[in-house]
Formats: sequence, C-alpha cells, structure tokens
Amino acid sequence: MENQNQKRNIDPQKIIAEKLNGRFALLGLSALVGAYITTGQIIPGIV
Repeated sequence: MENQNQKRNIDPQKIIAEKLNGRFALLGLSALVGAYITTGQIIPGIV
C-alpha cells in the first residue's frame, strides 16, 4: 500500500517522445484516410 503514495518521476524527454510519436501516428492515419478517399484503395498500387 505504500507504493500508492509515492510519486513516479518520468523523464521529460520520454513525455516529449511519446507525444511526438502519437502525432506522427495520427498523421499517418490521416494520410491513409486521404489515400482511401482519393483512390478507393487502402494500399494504393497493390490492390
């Protein structure tokens, strides 16, 4: 029960890296949706 009262120290660089990773993931998702809307294919050139 003592662990609930302790505060975890997270490296600020890891927080920045995770935010950046999430933003790039959303950028990739929006590129996927844009390619699907314009071409009608999920992976253009293969199907």
